Amino acid sequence: MFRLTNVQYTTKDAAFWKIVISLGMASLFIFATMYSIQPILPVFKDSFDIPITYATLAMSLNTVGLIFGLLTIGFLSDRKGRVGFIKVSIFVSMVILFIIPLMPTFGLIIFFRFIQGFALAGVAGAALAYMSEEIHPTHFGFAATLYISCNSLGGMMGRFLMGYLAETYSWEMALFLLGGFGVMTFLLVLFMLPSSRHFEGSTEPYIEDMKGFLVHFKNPLLLLMFGLGTILQVSFTGMWTFLPFHLLEAPYHLSLQNISYFYLAYSLGIVGAPIAGWLTRKYSLSAIRVFGVIVLSAGMFITLGSSLIAVSAGLSLICLGFFVTHSIASTTVSQTATHHKGSASSLYLVAYYLGVSMGTTLLAPLWEHFNWTGIILLTGSLPVIYVAIVKWSQATLKSRKAA
Repeated sequence: MFRLTNVQYTTKDAAFWKIVISLGMASLFIFATMYSIQPILPVFKDSFDIPITYATLAMSLNTVGLIFGLLTIGFLSDRKGRVGFIKVSIFVSMVILFIIPLMPTFGLIIFFRFIQGFALAGVAGAALAYMSEEIHPTHFGFAATLYISCNSLGGMMGRFLMGYLAETYSWEMALFLLGGFGVMTFLLVLFMLPSSRHFEGSTEPYIEDMKGFLVHFKNPLLLLMFGLGTILQVSFTGMWTFLPFHLLEAPYHLSLQNISYFYLAYSLGIVGAPIAGWLTRKYSLSAIRVFGVIVLSAGMFITLGSSLIAVSAGLSLICLGFFVTHSIASTTVSQTATHHKGSASSLYLVAYYLGVSMGTTLLAPLWEHFNWTGIILLTGSLPVIYVAIVKWSQATLKSRKAA
């Protein structure tokens, strides 16, 4: 029989809400930090007199750092614990926000963005694992939904506020203010987040953990979902990365402050996951994935309209479709993996953020040669083509099993 101190937290416990609030704020901060640079890439291009391709490295190398961090910190947190990595993650990310505006060259900025990306993985790779250990299973889903909603909210705030503040003051001041928010977040987590009570470090040899990690590459459906995560972010991040450049040009000639309001469409990501959850009660995961991709791609092509109303409507559909599809893809991964589920989820995240990196720098030549039309033709078509391949592959697998 468990002692009272060993019972997992429920919504009736104050510690439950301390976990939700502190990790929700941590999630909001790290995702705001990650995407804060995206709306000011045109500013970097002009301020440092660099090509667009070079400017986008401030986003893509941050994501590469995050990928390395997920692979490293996620693995170590299974052995050393969660809370320490979460606190160090916030602290290092916050300090770097104060360092970047002081750098004299863009090369140093992207170096520190890479280091910052690695640090961000401490929260991204350990928070949900900590919650699953400390919160009772019947209440974990509710807590996880709130946490994931903060992911979306953080991404929106980072994009919106950075563009607005950079236009009002300067990009340096905007990063200092975000760093100030990081200080408050760090103090909140430092004093509010309860210590782990249910963590049991892995005692398996490292080679056994690695075998469990790599075995997922033998599952065809998991490979398809990892690929879908990459494709989704190539399209989604690629569109958002070049949106400011598009709206700065004719016929719009908008300011960064005006462009920042378009990032409010990202708020539909907050409701995307709950909508996906509601749809699973009536439809199959496969049908919802197809629906989400169709909505996303339709939104992409609507942004080709010349009016700002068309752009706004398209962005709203893009965000709704993306987060519905992403939610279902991650759910499919969790349900498909029969063991080492944490490793399967980590691999999906790695593929997901690989798409973020690819959706910035790799699409820059497409922008330079074909502008917004080229970006949208690719980002709007790619998810549909991939899902068609997935459906064909699944049908092939079923026919082989039946034979």
